Amino acid sequence: MLGACPAELAINFSVWEQARLGARSETGGTPGEVVTRFAPSPTGFLHIGGARTALFNYLFARHHGGKFLLRIEDTDRARSTDAAIEAIFDGLRWLGLESDEEPVFQFSRQARHAEVAHKLLAAGHAYKCFATAEELAELRESQRAAGKPIRYDGRWRDRDPAEGGDKPFVVRLKAPREGAVTIADQVQGDVTVQNSEIDDFVLLRSDGTPTYMLAVVVDDNDMGVTHVIRGDDHLNNAFRQLPIYRAMRAIEGGWTDPVYAHVPLIHGADGAKLSKRHGALGVDAYRDELGLLPEAVSNYLLRLGWGHGDAEIISREQAVEWFTLEGVGRSPARFDLKKLENLNGHYIREADDSRLADLVAERLPFAPSDSDLDLLRRGMAVLKVRAANLLELAEGAMFLFRKRPLELDEAATALLKGDAPTLLARVHAALDAAASWDTEVLETAVRQVAEDAGVKLGAVAQPLRAALTGRRTSPGIFDVLVLLGREESLGRLADQMSAPAEG
Repeated sequence: MLGACPAELAINFSVWEQARLGARSETGGTPGEVVTRFAPSPTGFLHIGGARTALFNYLFARHHGGKFLLRIEDTDRARSTDAAIEAIFDGLRWLGLESDEEPVFQFSRQARHAEVAHKLLAAGHAYKCFATAEELAELRESQRAAGKPIRYDGRWRDRDPAEGGDKPFVVRLKAPREGAVTIADQVQGDVTVQNSEIDDFVLLRSDGTPTYMLAVVVDDNDMGVTHVIRGDDHLNNAFRQLPIYRAMRAIEGGWTDPVYAHVPLIHGADGAKLSKRHGALGVDAYRDELGLLPEAVSNYLLRLGWGHGDAEIISREQAVEWFTLEGVGRSPARFDLKKLENLNGHYIREADDSRLADLVAERLPFAPSDSDLDLLRRGMAVLKVRAANLLELAEGAMFLFRKRPLELDEAATALLKGDAPTLLARVHAALDAAASWDTEVLETAVRQVAEDAGVKLGAVAQPLRAALTGRRTSPGIFDVLVLLGREESLGRLADQMSAPAEG
């Protein structure tokens, strides 16, 4: 259900607001129902780490027979773009991680976010703060000079808002100051933070717009999200978000705390923070620039920080059956592009030939005809054996479509020096006399030429490959002959027999 543009989306949120979830089971949601969400900010491509987060949320929901939802957190209007939103949709579609409902656009829900903030304000769980930017800058500087944590000091927490007059103000949460909060995180274990470490953060800015911290809680509650599965860089946010849940629960009931699972981030193979030099590209680049298959990328992302025994090759169906949060490790996973490419080679070899032919056809430097596509499909079984990705597969298939006389690369040219033209002439004669054009008959004919010439098969096969493909490497030479057919094969050989010998 991905792909709706923000301007075209008209979502009725009253169902969520009226239901407000009611009672939840221990797994969250309405009794027995699990709801997860992926909530990217559309400020760029779908990062590989974000794709893994989406995958984990998707698999957890599917494992429990629940829902996987998508929310676009587009409140940063200066950086959010329609192109980035479409890139996210496109990447999720490619990976097969489509939302079970229409995507939610956070910016469109500002009125709802403000409504909750004003309820908190009216009930005394929030307050107006009239501190100016200059005052707050001075506070931070004095705290920094004293070596203290940089936190708002609550100067308007217990003051009469009438003192602020008609000056601009923000709305801050009146966070609890005593005691501590422990989160039973499903990945990190029990994590405890003293309430004294949480300041009275801003819910509504002076222009009335909601902050991220408020919007996330309101949206998660209204969407019925039961499990928040996200990167562990958000762990501290959970301790700031829980007081909003609990304050709203005191006001109107419902608003059940979600189950948290904070997944360690992905690092490079060297243990450093993942970056472009490690292969941290957008999901679209793995498809378009590296020629990888979505099932290979999904399988690799699944194994980044999660495991099920010694299983390495895991289908989507197996992943849904096996995925639990208990299988997620606490240490950062290490991204290894070489391992991903090797895994992709496995999926290339296992893929349906017709599907691969269609994918390769998109990468050819010309528009293939129906007969070209048929040739690709017939050749895919032997073409895919040596390919690690679609780029290699497309390059390896190009010999089928090259026009005579073939342009030879340097390695192929070297193979056609010396006695090679003479051997090719013998091969040409033997093949021309072949009673049928199948691999068994062709192999017998070429082996006989090598035996009569007193050389090993490779001494004949190598120049034969160079003459037929223009390259030093190709699928098995007898498969090449069959795919090219009698007329084309003999013609390519004749071209090199007539070429001037060198060396």
